[in-house]
Amino acid sequence: MINKVILEIRAGVGGEEAAIFAKDLANMYERFSTKHNFKFVVVDYNFSSLRGYKSFTAEISDPKNSTNLYEIFKNESGIHRVQRVPETEKSGRIHTSTASVVVLPEIEPKEININPNDLEITFSRAGGPGGQNVNKVETAVRLLHKPTGIVVSCRVERSQHANKEKALEILRAKLYNLEQQKTSENITEMRRQQIGSADRSEKIRTYNFPQNRVTDHRINKKWNNLEEIMRGDLDPIIKAFKKSA
Repeated sequence: MINKVILEIRAGVGGEEAAIFAKDLANMYERFSTKHNFKFVVVDYNFSSLRGYKSFTAEISDPKNSTNLYEIFKNESGIHRVQRVPETEKSGRIHTSTASVVVLPEIEPKEININPNDLEITFSRAGGPGGQNVNKVETAVRLLHKPTGIVVSCRVERSQHANKEKALEILRAKLYNLEQQKTSENITEMRRQQIGSADRSEKIRTYNFPQNRVTDHRINKKWNNLEEIMRGDLDPIIKAFKKSA
C-alpha cells in the first residue's frame, strides 16, 4: 500500500491561461484531499505574472496510513485540457489551454541509492506567496542530479535539512520512475508516456466550461458537474476508473 504520493503540475500550451489552469488543478486536488482528510503539503511552486502556476509540486499523504493514495491518484497523470473564456479575454473568445499532471509514488530510501557525489546542492532564501520571505536565512534547497539532469526544489520547511530531506524524497520517486520506465521502453518515450509534449491533442481529460462538462478520453465518460469537480469532487471520476479496470 502506497499512502504517500508526489503531485507535479506544469502549465502547458496557452500562456498565462495555462498557468491559471494549472493553479485551478492544484486547488482541485487540494480540496479533494481536504475532503478525504488527506494531508496536502505544498513543496515548491513557480508563479506566472498573473499568479498562476508555471510549475507546482505537492506531497499528499494519509495520516491514518489506511488508503492506497497511488491507486487513487495514478489516473490523474497526463495532459489536462481546458476550454473556457479567460478572465483576460476581452472579446469573449473561448481559448484552449493545457497543463500536465504527474503523480509519483513515494519510494523508500533503501529502494533507490543516491550517490552524494552525483548531487549539486544550492541554497537560497525561501520566498512565499505575495513575495514575502518565509524566513531570512537560506533554507530553500535545489537539488540537481547530474547523471540525469533532474532538478528538484523544496522551500516550504523552516530548515535546510528538512527541505533537503523533502527534496530527496521527490528525487527518489523520480529516479525510481525513471528506472521502471527504462526497463520497458526507450528513455525518450518515458516522459511522453506520462505527460506527452503538453500539446493540445495529447489530452487525457477535457474541462469544457461553456458546456459545464468534463470528459475523460481514456474511458470515454462525461460528467456534467464541472464546477463541483473543480471544487474537489473527483469521486465520480475515481469510481468510473475502478469500474473500467
